[in-house]
Amino acid sequence: MPNIILHQPEQPGNAGTIGRTCVCAGASLHLIEPIGFHLTDRYIKRAGLDYWNRLDVHRHMNYETFLEEHPDARIWYVTTKAKQTYADVTYSEDDYLMFGKESGGIPEEILVQHPERCIRIPMMEGERSLNLSNSVSIVLYEALRQLHFPNLVREGHLHHLEESPS
Repeated sequence: MPNIILHQPEQPGNAGTIGRTCVCAGASLHLIEPIGFHLTDRYIKRAGLDYWNRLDVHRHMNYETFLEEHPDARIWYVTTKAKQTYADVTYSEDDYLMFGKESGGIPEEILVQHPERCIRIPMMEGERSLNLSNSVSIVLYEALRQLHFPNLVREGHLHHLEESPS
């Protein structure tokens, strides 16, 4: 399954919502320090509800430490500065999708090292960015769609809508 990386996230509500999305999608969440909140924050718990305790979450001291711990990681850097869109690339099961902090995105020094791995979500001209948790959902589910939703339930059960036998 694809992995989500949040580089220096600032908002506990976004992190909680992203954690919940990761649990539902079967993705791991990697948090790169510094983090702008405590992982016990009530806003994380409110947004993540009862999902947070089932989340496969990893903390890393910094980006360099993450790279040392995952030397073969293929990372897609989601940024408004990319030429190609998230739908223009082909994802693999073990890819990492990296998102930057809410106030500034992924640092420029990281992006310039990997221009071929930078992707963006199309938006109206003049708009700054989408909400971080929405962006994670959009890109993660495109990766999962391309991978044919591995290990995910693909068929709903509408028991309450089915007719009862007469």
